[in-house]
Amino acid sequence: MKRASIASAVLIAASVSLISCGSYSNPSRTRQGSSHLKFRVFISNPLQPSAFGPTPVLNIVDASKDVLSAFTVSLASSSPQPGLMALSPNKNFTLVFSAIGNLITVVNNAQEAAVPGSNGASSSIPLPDFTESMFVWIDNLTAYAAVPNAPVTGQPPTPGAVEVLNLSAGAISATLPVPGAHFVVQSHNGNRILAFGDNSDVVTVIAPSLIGTSEDPRTFVCPDGTPESSITLCNPNPVNKVFDHPVWGIFSSDDTTAYILNCGPECGGLAGTPASITVLDMNTNTSGTTPLPVHGATIGLLSGNTLYVAGTPRPTPPGTNTCTGSTTAATSCGRLDVVDLTSMTVSGSAIITDGYHNRMEMGANGQLFIGAVRTCTNINIPASGSNTGEVRGCLSIFNTTKANVVIPPDNGDVTGIQPITNRGVVYVCENGELRIYDTTTDELQSKQIDIIGQAIDVKLVDF
Repeated sequence: MKRASIASAVLIAASVSLISCGSYSNPSRTRQGSSHLKFRVFISNPLQPSAFGPTPVLNIVDASKDVLSAFTVSLASSSPQPGLMALSPNKNFTLVFSAIGNLITVVNNAQEAAVPGSNGASSSIPLPDFTESMFVWIDNLTAYAAVPNAPVTGQPPTPGAVEVLNLSAGAISATLPVPGAHFVVQSHNGNRILAFGDNSDVVTVIAPSLIGTSEDPRTFVCPDGTPESSITLCNPNPVNKVFDHPVWGIFSSDDTTAYILNCGPECGGLAGTPASITVLDMNTNTSGTTPLPVHGATIGLLSGNTLYVAGTPRPTPPGTNTCTGSTTAATSCGRLDVVDLTSMTVSGSAIITDGYHNRMEMGANGQLFIGAVRTCTNINIPASGSNTGEVRGCLSIFNTTKANVVIPPDNGDVTGIQPITNRGVVYVCENGELRIYDTTTDELQSKQIDIIGQAIDVKLVDF
């Protein structure tokens, strides 16, 4: 790839200057901003009421006591519609994405304020289009965002790129063309990044250390599992196809292996074939030749030698009731598969709510929370006479010890899940409301918090 197509400017001098000025210095954990709280949760809320009408903020919650602070992080001048958030590894700052304007705002967690620009006003980093996948790299100064509709010169007819953000400079420092780039995930050590494009059977491996050098940081692992220097060199229809619309990857604890989730028919892949998991060797960028079939695969979580994988299977023939075996009025359900990585077999499976799942977190007491962010089936049947009724939405809770599922009686998309460290509670944003679940009962605890406005995402910002 020509260097002109990978704009790169690390701007080390600017980074050092801003760090020395205190914008990104390690904050004191004994006193935080205006709230003065030591253990906080941020909740993105674009519709906080004010004297001037709805205003965008981050609500602040005392996560040790489940108490809403009277103070907020104001985003009125930087993030018109705060939603998706990403936390830096050192928890010094939080990225907030606004779908209005496609802006990323950097919030200083200690100061509880948006990081100011050079003119003193709050500043945001504009993206060329929307993102629903971003993270802060291990250096705590660089971020990556997948932008599926990013226009890229010399990459017709498919747009898409992974944008590299210099958080100190408040700007995009590099654009890495990846057709339809929709999701990105980094290894634990940060040496590799996986990017997944819409309607693609290719996995793009990015080496951050090569960004800004004369070498192309991208390696394209083709549909047959072999690496190429250019996506144009891949055979789109090989005899042995090991990728079918891959959308996510989970790294092993030592980062030598990545388990690639092939969404398959749920994402427009080959009808009649199952979703699957492909093992990718991160030392050679080559894959195994026999994917493991699963019911659905859009999100996963690794716990020891067990991989939990969720997705929504496409029924064959169409119209088949995929909820058979569960007691529900819904006819479309998702599945959670439990994969034993030592034998590379599916050791168990459970029926969960349907929809596109891309939220999964392990709470206390082995309770696995799984959320669908869109297209799930909401059931709202009121109780009548002997009929107890049914209410269900997009959240499922899987007990990893007893292997049973609880589907709470709440409608709506799940847009945020946050377990609270050293406590038996999990915060969930569903249908614009904050819900606090007790992991000993898998039910709402008695003490709840009323977020006035719309709760979109939730992050624990203190250790």
